[in-house]
Amino acid sequence: MSIGIGVIGTGVMGAEHARILRHETPGAHLAGICDADAARAQAVAAGATVFSDPQSLIASDQIDAIVIASPDATHAALTLACIRAGKPVLCEKPLASSAADALEVVRAEVALGHRLIQVGYMRRFDPGYREIKRVKDTGELGGPALLHNVHRNVRAPEWFDGSMAITNSFVHEIDISRWLLGSEMVSARVEAGPGGEPLMITMKTDKDEIVSTEVFVNASYGYHVHVELVARQGTISLAPASLTLLNRDRAGGLAYPDNWVPRFEEAYCRQMAEWVSAVKAGTSVGASAWDGYVASAIAEQVAEALAGNGVATLKYGPRPPLYD
Repeated sequence: MSIGIGVIGTGVMGAEHARILRHETPGAHLAGICDADAARAQAVAAGATVFSDPQSLIASDQIDAIVIASPDATHAALTLACIRAGKPVLCEKPLASSAADALEVVRAEVALGHRLIQVGYMRRFDPGYREIKRVKDTGELGGPALLHNVHRNVRAPEWFDGSMAITNSFVHEIDISRWLLGSEMVSARVEAGPGGEPLMITMKTDKDEIVSTEVFVNASYGYHVHVELVARQGTISLAPASLTLLNRDRAGGLAYPDNWVPRFEEAYCRQMAEWVSAVKAGTSVGASAWDGYVASAIAEQVAEALAGNGVATLKYGPRPPLYD
């Protein structure tokens, strides 16, 4: 049986999710599209029903589950509407535009009594990150000591301002570090380079592991993420994410994409396929609403530290049993 998926938002990520549903996801089909720009929605729909507003898409009998890829400020209200409708949702990060709003979503899901929300932290589905976690979990490298992250963009979008390098970019490293290590972050220190970047954020975990992250949103040369796990008996890191080595004009090297979509194309496809399988089975997969809340809560506290003395003792309360 093919389940009908509705996509809310048809910008870069919404259009990519729609493409993946049309061409890369057996067992599901693109059933509905909604965007504030009706012409853009029509262009992405490719025969799917175009809805005039998100609420009508969520309520439609054609729609079994929803992908939310609309602007960040709409995520909390739309996920709450999906919870009320009893429909599973894959929500692009962040879960909400503030940790307080994300916690409201968590509380609504806890009151419902079962998980409907997956947050789109797609790195959990990337083959490289998954292999690092597999090796770490075997214990063959001994206990983890350090986790080094790098997150570089070509340039920040025009709408990036203030602390968004933390609340919109660094949140990926928060989530993937918690997932790789199976640890919780308890403290953070943040410093900015000349002119405000790059940022260097160092966190300590509840197991005394150190997590370092460089965030450089105007690195110019390409989109580049990297991670290395340093354990007591060895290390493991991502290999260069390039299919080829190009030699030309007396120089050679790797190619870097302009943004994150080509780098994580396989992760996005795997995420969609596993989410669809979980929806069909009535189970859950990937980052939970709680994970989404924790990432936002830590990011907000690190952003406050950057504006203050650079140090934060991280607080986000106990995890509800629903997410154990």
